[in-house]
Amino acid sequence: MAESIANACYGIDIGGTKIELVACDAALQVAWRKRIATPQGDYAGFLLAVQQLVADADAALGRGAWAIGIALPGVRERASGRQLSANVPALTGQYVARDLQALLQRPLHFGNDLQCFALSEAHGGAADGYPSMFGAILGTGAGGGYCVQGRLIGGFNGLAGEWGHWSVPANLLQRHGLPLLDCGCGLRGCVERYVSGSGVAMIERHLGGSAGNASDVIALAAAGDARARQALDIHCDLLGHSLAALVLALDPHVIVLGGGLSQYAPLYQQLPAAIAAHLFAGVQVPPIVPPRFGDAGGARGAALLACQPTFS
Repeated sequence: MAESIANACYGIDIGGTKIELVACDAALQVAWRKRIATPQGDYAGFLLAVQQLVADADAALGRGAWAIGIALPGVRERASGRQLSANVPALTGQYVARDLQALLQRPLHFGNDLQCFALSEAHGGAADGYPSMFGAILGTGAGGGYCVQGRLIGGFNGLAGEWGHWSVPANLLQRHGLPLLDCGCGLRGCVERYVSGSGVAMIERHLGGSAGNASDVIALAAAGDARARQALDIHCDLLGHSLAALVLALDPHVIVLGGGLSQYAPLYQQLPAAIAAHLFAGVQVPPIVPPRFGDAGGARGAALLACQPTFS
């Protein structure tokens, strides 16, 4: 059994492939963590997996009934509580918050997984000390969260930060000869179809390649493949435009990148110019920085919701 920690709270990040629980102490330091695979297509199995993960944490730390923050994927319908647009298919249309509350029987605080990433980076992370920040996730999809003075801004529908479902302008699609793509949200031409990690691979394949993912494209470009290099240049222009729109709408003091593409170091050199190209003269591009907590940020941000709910 691990040593018990005082005033702990748990944070659970639910993703498409993994569920991670972290236990944070009063100083918001991660004292214990565990990851498990996300059950796919089995809602009852998902609920049991979360229950067992919490039980494992209680056993390891020698105490239970601590508050839990839970970062859920997708969007929760405010009126009904149903989970929508989740990248865990078994959760879509389910009353996840209600069912977990009934199962775990302790204080629960729910947030969006992408917004929890932003919250984590705003507190002790790469955006710590900035008056405002935007966390832009570039993974399988694209989304994010917006914090002002360390406080997460959720909005009327809890959708603040869903920049991945803004539309790519027709002139940009025409410039690069790209198709108008349907999005899983029900709209067409959404930013995330083009600027996410899967979007990089889509662009390369549209140019005639066969890359399976963004890592393949990056490796091909590093080896001198001209088509892969062109795909990355197109991606950078589209991403630059979408982040320029964020600057005009929210004017954050810093933008923290997350997701798999945040590990691609050249982005941090290329993006300032790519963003500036879509802004009018005199507008400064805010710092674009990598995350401090990487893919653990969602769970830590969820723990922040539980430890200090006023952040949400």
